[in-house]
Amino acid sequence: MNHCCIIGGAGFIGYEVVDKLSAVGKRITILDRNPNPPKTLPKGTRYVPGDFGNKTLLQEVLRDVDEVIHLAYSSVPKTSFEDPIMDIQQNLLPTVRLFEIASAIGIKKFVLVSSGGTIYGKANSIPIREDHPTNPISPYGITKLAIEKYGNMFYESYGLPIISVRPANAYGERQIPFTPQGFIATAIASIQEKKEILIFGKSGTIRDYIYVGDVANGIIAALLHGKPNSCYNIGSGVGRSIKEVLNQLYSFAKSLQLKPRIRILPTRPFDVPVNILDSTKIQKETGWKILTSFDEGIERTWKWFYENRL
Repeated sequence: MNHCCIIGGAGFIGYEVVDKLSAVGKRITILDRNPNPPKTLPKGTRYVPGDFGNKTLLQEVLRDVDEVIHLAYSSVPKTSFEDPIMDIQQNLLPTVRLFEIASAIGIKKFVLVSSGGTIYGKANSIPIREDHPTNPISPYGITKLAIEKYGNMFYESYGLPIISVRPANAYGERQIPFTPQGFIATAIASIQEKKEILIFGKSGTIRDYIYVGDVANGIIAALLHGKPNSCYNIGSGVGRSIKEVLNQLYSFAKSLQLKPRIRILPTRPFDVPVNILDSTKIQKETGWKILTSFDEGIERTWKWFYENRL
C-alpha cells in the first residue's frame, strides 16, 4: 500500500482528494497548517498540523512516504498583486525546499497542483492547450510558473518524478465564500444572505468552471497514470461569464423569493479576461473525464450552502 502525503489536504480541493484517494486504497497523511483537522476524515488518515515550510517537520512527515500531492499555497492573484514579495517568500522558497527533500529521500511520484487560470496569461487561442505560451500577468501566476520550472529542473537534475496539473476554476460544496478566490461560492452565499455581489467589468471575466470532485479525480488520475515531467490541464472546456453564472443562480434565488444585488466595478489589472482550458491531454493519457455537469454541480452547491449556512 503506497503512502501518500497530501500537503494542504484540509483545504477545499485537498479534502476532496483525500476522500477519493482513500477509496483507491492509499495510506494517507495530511500536512496542513490548520491546527484542527476536518470533522470527517477517512478511517486511518493521519493528520499533522504544521507549516510545510518547516524543514525539520517536513523531513519527519515524509520519512516513510512514497508519494506527494502538493496543494498548499498561501496567496491568490489579488493578494499576490498587493504584496508580490510575500508571494515569493511564502510559496516559492518553501516549495523549492520541498523539492530538495523529496528528491533526497526518493519520492516515487510527486504531483504539483499549479494553476490553469493564471499560468497562461492572456490567451492567444481558445481553448488553451498545455503548449500555449506562458505569460502570466499576476505575481501569483508568475510564482506558480516559477515553481513549475523548478520542478522541471529537479526532474532533470535529480530525477524527481514530478507531474504538474493546472486546474481551472473549481467550485462546489464546502468552498469558503467571501474570499478573494471562488466566485460561485461567494455569489451563492451573497444571494442567500442578501449581500451585494461585486462584478469587475460589465460582464465580468469568462472562466472555465469545473466541479471540485472532477478536479480531485484529475489530480488522482495524474498521480496514478500521469507521465513524469509532464503537465496536464484539468478543465471543462466551456467558458462562462460572471453574468452567465448569475443567470444560472437566478432560478434558484427566485424559488426562495430572493433578489440578487449586483454592483459593477472597474476591471482589475491582474484578471485574465478569458480562460478556458483544453483537457484533451489528460483525457487521452490517463482516462480522466468530466463526471459532473455544470447544471448538476451548481445545483448541488446551491443546496449545500442553503442547508449548511442559513
